[in-house]
Amino acid sequence: MQDLYRRAARDIAGARHIVALTGAGISVESGIPPFRGPGGIWEKLDPMEYAHIDAFMRDPARVWRALIADMKAVLDRARPNDAHKGLVRLEQMGKLKTIITQNVDGLHQAAGSSDVIEFHGNFAWQRCLACGQRVATAELDMAEMPPRCACGGIFRPECVFFGEMIAPVNLSRSQNAAAQCDLMLVVGTSAMVQPAALMPAIARQAGATVIEINFEPTPLTGQVAHYSLLGKAGETFNAILAELAAESEAGPHAEDIR
Repeated sequence: MQDLYRRAARDIAGARHIVALTGAGISVESGIPPFRGPGGIWEKLDPMEYAHIDAFMRDPARVWRALIADMKAVLDRARPNDAHKGLVRLEQMGKLKTIITQNVDGLHQAAGSSDVIEFHGNFAWQRCLACGQRVATAELDMAEMPPRCACGGIFRPECVFFGEMIAPVNLSRSQNAAAQCDLMLVVGTSAMVQPAALMPAIARQAGATVIEINFEPTPLTGQVAHYSLLGKAGETFNAILAELAAESEAGPHAEDIR
């Protein structure tokens, strides 16, 4: 594995325009459960019953009680982990330009990332269905279910429910970012949800190196990804950054010395 960390560090050092695609796996180490897979939220709740826009509009109180209130409690406690911070470090180095995230937790922004395309919206804000007023989720009064605006309208999170379209601007920006990068880091995504799962293929077809970081193999492994680093995202980023630091200290002729 150390050889792969070293390879990733050298690829990152040689890249000029990195884009990251992140999924639920990057936030697991912050205490946020994934939606899919073992222990995921959809093992306990049917997404069509609780996360579809039709279900929300039919019975918003039911959806708030079963899904959204618990999600708010989890996100209120969550903090960025070493993987989020590692991406910020790559941005500070001038390497990472954009993050495309499938997550709605806002942890990339909390860590300090500046250009984050939120493919599925953000849970950090709520919007009144009646008047359109926005309020920070952290400031929401949860005494009533569903929470209501001063106008009497119902609040809904500014994330994309099943049955809703991805915002066209987010889709077009993501496609453009994927096509323009020379290296894509794919971190903690199952690569099962479309159209986000297409971004690594777009990057590779445009000539970019695709590096996958995930706890387990995905449809990208051995296919779209040039190579995969299997393990926890935070530990992987720490190892790569350590290799980057070692390469920098060793200087440009480190390979010859070895």
